[in-house]
Amino acid sequence: MFELKVIDHFAAAHQLKMVAEKCENLHGHNWKVEVCVVGQNLNEAGVLVDFGELKDYVSQVMDLLDHKFLNELDFLSDRNPSSENIAKYIAAELQTRLEDGPVNISRITVWESESTCATYVPET
Repeated sequence: MFELKVIDHFAAAHQLKMVAEKCENLHGHNWKVEVCVVGQNLNEAGVLVDFGELKDYVSQVMDLLDHKFLNELDFLSDRNPSSENIAKYIAAELQTRLEDGPVNISRITVWESESTCATYVPET
């Protein structure tokens, strides 16, 4: 089994409900996103997937979030825009772009600061 990691970023605001008082105020983060994919077989070039292709897919998903008020996005209309829910959304969006390829999402980690993050691991 091989695993690749790509890191990207986006900036966005959110407002959490029913959590720590401070987080209920409108605030923003410069989010860091770590995308890990896994696969069993290397292609003819000896790679699992071209990093450029993977980075392009990740960039497409980051564009859906960048400079947005996350509470107003459709996918979060019925849930808190927490790091956990954002990680799950990124995994789902990215997996649809990888469907025809030889790799699957192994985990998505979303950092809202240098010291706090949430990781989503899709069920296999």
